[in-house]
Amino acid sequence: MTGLRYVYAVCRPFGTPLQAELRGVMGAPPALLHHHGLVAVVSTVPEADFCEDALKAHLEDLDWLAATARAHQGVVDALTTVTTPLPLRLATVFRDDSAVRSMIEAREDDFRRLLDRLHGRVEWGVKVYLEPGAAEPEPAAAARPASGRDYLRSRRRQSHEQEERWQRAERFAHRLHERLAERAEEFRMHRPQNAALSGTPGQNVLNAAYLVPRAHSEEFVELVDRTKDEEPGMRVELTGPWAAYSFSGEVSGTSSAEGSGSSSGAESGARAGAESGARAGAESAAGPGEGR
Repeated sequence: MTGLRYVYAVCRPFGTPLQAELRGVMGAPPALLHHHGLVAVVSTVPEADFCEDALKAHLEDLDWLAATARAHQGVVDALTTVTTPLPLRLATVFRDDSAVRSMIEAREDDFRRLLDRLHGRVEWGVKVYLEPGAAEPEPAAAARPASGRDYLRSRRRQSHEQEERWQRAERFAHRLHERLAERAEEFRMHRPQNAALSGTPGQNVLNAAYLVPRAHSEEFVELVDRTKDEEPGMRVELTGPWAAYSFSGEVSGTSSAEGSGSSSGAESGARAGAESGARAGAESAAGPGEGR
């Protein structure tokens, strides 16, 4: 193989082959690099696009990031159907196979510990939104306020109604989370999404990830489905099953084209700016219940 090595994930050896038509970043097919009883899933990418300077430039190109994120996620999704992968950070690259092997040796104990803990488990994402316009509509022919006092009284009433709606949404989200947490082995509470950035309608009240044994996933999904119509004005969204992104710790390996053992600044920025985009891109492509 020539070029830089792009690493998607680390996993244990598995017997079921990946789809022959599967393509990863830059259209390259993924390959398996075996070392010390572990497997790095890699493909070859051009240095012109993945050296540190190039990655810094690509951080400004949202179309490039989105395409790279979707391709990365596609490979991880394919792995999730046949094994338990530990996804590495978006745009994790190494100079050559030797550098990838060195990364595996340096992180071997961590990889084995995480793979043991996550074996047979998947991540499900659950979001709760307060729907826009869920408040009681104003009368169609409402008269204009007769005075400034009437106007202020109307504004106070609207503010009070909005606060009540938000508190009701928080109570619903809390009840739902408690029920889901009982069915999960672990959970992670993520920061609510910014509607202006995500483009998703409504206010995000709950944004959580749950680690669930694959064998119990059907029960978990059914529990979420039963709650979707419990509270008017609330929207519950379920995504998954994902690889256990939220429970893998900082499984980043070495993110340097030189394989020097330190993360490149460009890669760290790509992670911060586009890792969520990898999953969001996959959600857009796969829809709810996607298998991130």
